[in-house]
Amino acid sequence: MSGRRDFLNQQAPENYVAGLGRGATGFTTRSDLGPAREGPSEEQMKELLAKRAAQLGQAAPSAYGATEKKDDDDDDDRFQDPDNEVGLFASGINYDRDDDEADRLYQAVDDRMDRRRKITDIRCFHPYREAREKKEREEYERNNPKIQQQFADLKRALGSVTEEEWAALPEVGDMTGRNKRAREARLNNRFYAVPDSVIAGAASSGQLDTSISTSDTSDGTMTNFASIGQAQQSALQVRLDSAAANTSGTETSLGVDHKGYLTSLEKSELKAGEVPVEDINRARILLESAVKTNLRNGPGHVALCRLEEFAGKLTTARKVIARGCELCPHSIDCWQENIRINRENLHNAKIIAANALKLNPRAVSLWMSAVELESTSSAKKRVLRQALDHNSQSVLLWKSLINETENEDEVRLLFAKAVETVPLAEELWLGYSRLCDPEKAQIVLNQARKAIPTSSAIWIQAARLQEQLGANAMVSKIMERAVKSLARENAMLKREEWIKEAYKCEEEGAILTCTAIINSTLAWGLDEDDDRKETFTEDAREAISQGKYETARAIYAYGLRIFYQSKTLWQAAADLEKNHGTREALLQLLEKAVDACPGSEALWLLMVRERFSAGEFDEARRVLARAFTQLPGNENIYTRAVDLEIDAKQFNQARDFLRIARNEASTDRIWIRSATFERNLGNIDEALDLANQALQLFPKAWKLHAIKGQLYESMSKLLEAQEAYSTGTRACPKAVPLYILLSRVQERSGAIVRARSTLDRARLAVPKNDILLCECIRLERRASNMAAANKLMAQALQEVPNSGLLWTEKIMHLESRTQRKPRALEAIKKVDNDPILFVTVARIFWGERRLEKAATWFEKAIVLDADLGDTWAWYYKFLEQHGIPEKKEEVLSKIAMAEPKHGEIWQQVAKDPKNAGKSVEEILKIAITKLE
Repeated sequence: MSGRRDFLNQQAPENYVAGLGRGATGFTTRSDLGPAREGPSEEQMKELLAKRAAQLGQAAPSAYGATEKKDDDDDDDRFQDPDNEVGLFASGINYDRDDDEADRLYQAVDDRMDRRRKITDIRCFHPYREAREKKEREEYERNNPKIQQQFADLKRALGSVTEEEWAALPEVGDMTGRNKRAREARLNNRFYAVPDSVIAGAASSGQLDTSISTSDTSDGTMTNFASIGQAQQSALQVRLDSAAANTSGTETSLGVDHKGYLTSLEKSELKAGEVPVEDINRARILLESAVKTNLRNGPGHVALCRLEEFAGKLTTARKVIARGCELCPHSIDCWQENIRINRENLHNAKIIAANALKLNPRAVSLWMSAVELESTSSAKKRVLRQALDHNSQSVLLWKSLINETENEDEVRLLFAKAVETVPLAEELWLGYSRLCDPEKAQIVLNQARKAIPTSSAIWIQAARLQEQLGANAMVSKIMERAVKSLARENAMLKREEWIKEAYKCEEEGAILTCTAIINSTLAWGLDEDDDRKETFTEDAREAISQGKYETARAIYAYGLRIFYQSKTLWQAAADLEKNHGTREALLQLLEKAVDACPGSEALWLLMVRERFSAGEFDEARRVLARAFTQLPGNENIYTRAVDLEIDAKQFNQARDFLRIARNEASTDRIWIRSATFERNLGNIDEALDLANQALQLFPKAWKLHAIKGQLYESMSKLLEAQEAYSTGTRACPKAVPLYILLSRVQERSGAIVRARSTLDRARLAVPKNDILLCECIRLERRASNMAAANKLMAQALQEVPNSGLLWTEKIMHLESRTQRKPRALEAIKKVDNDPILFVTVARIFWGERRLEKAATWFEKAIVLDADLGDTWAWYYKFLEQHGIPEKKEEVLSKIAMAEPKHGEIWQQVAKDPKNAGKSVEEILKIAITKLE
């Protein structure tokens, strides 16, 4: 047993190789020196197997002694059978006679099959198959070499590597993500500054508070819903403000003024204390490197100087820029920066300026900096004269010298010398002409025109000079000559540039010159085939938008001379005179307009209205008489004549006009006007008779059915009224007001079910109508059926989600006060620019005492639709409580000009026979009392 323990010290058998039975061939480690030990060769393997068979008393294995494969039968690992027994079974262990016999049999079978294959190939006419396969294998091996073949040359080259080169090889990099793990560890170990509130809370966490807070009644165990509600209200307020900013069109949804953003950035300035020191040091290193790299780079010295100045190191900054002036003596930027930074010490600054001018005598900017250093006018003029000795062609120096001179004669001499020295300086010629008397100015301008024949400003100045002298006829002639001269010199301005010159003349009070410019240049570059009328109209609108009314008036006058019978141009010119002109000018223009366009009823009606508003009733009647002759049978002229007589309290005359109109211009509108006229006067029977006659002629006019029903309602005949409305709904199935009037009469009679049925029938005839849907909801609400009202509202908003009327009904009548603002925000997102919804939002702010916001939303609604009378009523009601008298007067004047015609409450008040003949202000005050 002891002998068995000492087997490791025994001598190994002959040709023993460790692990040979497992297929090992020997290996080395990093500690071994020299190449690895090679395994046994093929001959050694044969000898070993034969010796092993002899020891076992067995025959040598003939399978390994078989005839060597020929080149044409050579095979490699690509063609080997993976099920071949190799490795352990190739070692010869337990290899007996049966195995040898089996190997011989298999070998014989393989040889016979190979011979048969060759014979078959020959019979199948493939004598060159083996050669072809060999060629394919060689081609494949050449294109796809094994890894050991690819690195064969490198392996051979390793033999020439010395030990020093082996020792100098770097270590293999870390490919296991060590750097990534280290970076994550650093991030996880990062510390942040703790706020003071957290520190204070931790300090007081272990203390017991025995006091009772009077501001908070909660015991700490319940949620403070009040604070949550306040936070929600604040968030909603911010979002509503953002929506208001979006509506105005000047800011984005985040409240950023995109137009003034860059301007605000320019105004913002950084201070040295606001910039980290590391950034300043980094910038200093970069600039110093730039300066050292290129010592002649003047802007680099300037930048480094300003950086030091920004950092508060003025002494260093002065040294840096002084060094820059030495290295860059011809850099104007360096000298100007040196002068600027030494302005505190004028003596040093003057010395620096003198040195700079010695080296750069033709630098005008340096001369101007030297002038700024002087404190007296005489010293400045002395410096400027020296500057002109070196730069006689500088217009800036001449202008500065003239500005510093106070004596008018000296100024005149300087101008004469300046235009002689610099004859192409347009502004010097213009300044010289303004300083001279009119006769001399004409001579100067003639000389200027000869010196600069391409200057349009000189011609404009000549025209303005004639206007100042009172020679109005010469102004137009000069501008005509100017156009010809400039066109000959190919220096004609564009028509847009000429219009801008007209703007300048209007601003400076040269109205005749402005008109002459428009008359001479407005059609420049436009052909007759172009849309000149639209172009002129657009030019006039642009001038009006910029407040240049005289220019717009001149444009319209020029356009009307070309398009004399254009109704649109006459109407636009009349609107200009009405809004920005005098009454006399408007009447004169209208007289010309009706003569040019006698068939335009709008111009006739505008002229009648202006005469009537001025109290000239006789003149208005004469204008109407002229209009009757030009437009016989025109219903608008007849209705205007009726309105004129009604306002003049001449009811018999108005009745006669209506009778004539019914005979000569028998339209449904004339009949409606006749019935309304009699109803307003209280003649119910006459009105009813006229309505019945009109229905025989116009059975499809729903307003006649409505008037008939309303007449019966005023007589307390509800059944007859229902019959009239019902007949109207059958004759006019799309008339929504008739359905609403019928349902309200039925509701007043107590037949709520019939009223509901009527509205349902209307919804089938006119689907997705927000007015009908709102009336259905109001019917249920008046019947105290809130569940049905909410259900109908949900259906209505699905059918018409963009109706401001429905959203207003829901917000103000179906939501609690706390939910109104969230619903308003939701509505604003879905409804785009609805004045009714804007009024609702204003009312919400009004209820919260946010008066400025409420006024803003009211004004937005008015701007969006000034014809909606309900908006004016709500706004004036708001101003009665929180407005100043001046603001209320302004609103009254604006509503008188707007003359609104629509609005649910407004129409009820305005069309009430009791309010017939009342002014807009009176109707407004009555409508305020009916608002809910």
